Amino acid sequence: MSTTLAMMSFLTSVLMVLFLLVAVLLILVILIQKGKGGGLGAMFGGMGASSLLGSKTGDVLTWITIGLVATFLVLGVLLDKTLKVQARQAPSAPPAASAPSGSPETPAPEAPASTEQPAAPAAPAAPESAPAQNP
Repeated sequence: MSTTLAMMSFLTSVLMVLFLLVAVLLILVILIQKGKGGGLGAMFGGMGASSLLGSKTGDVLTWITIGLVATFLVLGVLLDKTLKVQARQAPSAPPAASAPSGSPETPAPEAPASTEQPAAPAAPAAPESAPAQNP
């Protein structure tokens, strides 16, 4: 069981690295595509991408993008499946032992209730009435 869990952990790590690489490549390919405003390719000299890959650059980048998106989705599903299998195979945590007294998990004992009545608040002083002045 330990060997299988170690193998699943290695597979999960490899899938995560591939997933991140495909995500970064997908971002870069999308950014160099020419859109209505020229995209990021216009920022680096305008026609550099089309002269590098030819006049059908849009078609090539579109197919690369579609391939990367498909790879991204497949890797995402595989990563999800391996994480679920790994979670099922992982040994469950042992049951918690009873905590010693005075630990934060045990509630503090309540103080005994007092039988004394709290002192009544002092009544507010009556405002002095000022003599009315007639004009």
